[in-house]
Amino acid sequence: MTPGNLLSFPQAQQAQIIRSNQRDLFQVSSLREQTENVLRSWLGTRWLTRWDKEIDFAANVLYYGLTAGLGSQTLGEEYTDIWLNSSRTHRRPSPHLRATLILLPTLPSYLLSRWGSAISQTSKAGALLRRIPTALEVLSEINLAIFYLRGTYYGVVRRVLGIKYISAMPENPNARPPSYALLGILLGVRLIHRALNYLRARSALSDAGVPEDEKGRRNMDGEDDIFIDDRRVSTMLEAASRDDAPSVPAEEDEETVLDVSKIPSELRAGRNCTLCLEERTNSCATECGHLFCWNCIVGWGREKAECPLCRQSLDLTSLLPVYNL
Repeated sequence: MTPGNLLSFPQAQQAQIIRSNQRDLFQVSSLREQTENVLRSWLGTRWLTRWDKEIDFAANVLYYGLTAGLGSQTLGEEYTDIWLNSSRTHRRPSPHLRATLILLPTLPSYLLSRWGSAISQTSKAGALLRRIPTALEVLSEINLAIFYLRGTYYGVVRRVLGIKYISAMPENPNARPPSYALLGILLGVRLIHRALNYLRARSALSDAGVPEDEKGRRNMDGEDDIFIDDRRVSTMLEAASRDDAPSVPAEEDEETVLDVSKIPSELRAGRNCTLCLEERTNSCATECGHLFCWNCIVGWGREKAECPLCRQSLDLTSLLPVYNL
């Protein structure tokens, strides 16, 4: 097609773009769940927990690589009959541009989640890395508010790359497309409220005389850090490394007052962690009362903020170490 022919296609409507994105998210989630089920049956839960970030990254790259990466439509785009279109060239995005569109939303977040924990969270670099996800979340909300008001560039990456959607469906002059401007206004109000809370928290820290280099460690989204037995929870979470931590026998668990070797075997059988399926070590309890290994539940909670057993919301800073169970 020539640029002149491409320009004759109307811009995709907001409803088409939103439905397409929702369907794509569902397909990626379904692909990831099926992959996890197969790998869990082959390699076990502990292996799956260790490599969950790679599985999530691979599922996204595989789905979008085999669709948008090859120049065709994703299942969501096919469902709503829309196509990617470069606003600069008025043509289908080039292979390099499509590759950037796939990798830019997924690769940096994967690298940050995989190796960001290796940097001390109390250092300046660690404090900066801790703020990056929050900054990206705010930037995404700002872009989404603009999308609801203007109707273009659903994602930040698409806005940066100048990639819009065109529709293969002709416009109906007798029908008025739905407006999402109210959602954009509500998002704007939420962002303003969030900014005011952040400024209020910073002002409170300044009034309390907290040094500048301590604010990042004392404050996370406006809340003071939490201590357990004179230990900062953030440092305890930082020390929980699922990748490098070897499996420690229950008899060698230093975080319990029990003599595990003297516990009857029938009682020890009930001490298994439901995530690693091994006897609990470094036991801790969630707010809903379920017991897990500390490293297991921290690794789970970094990916899913819910209890693996009852699906109640999970806050890692509220985990309670248990020394006598």
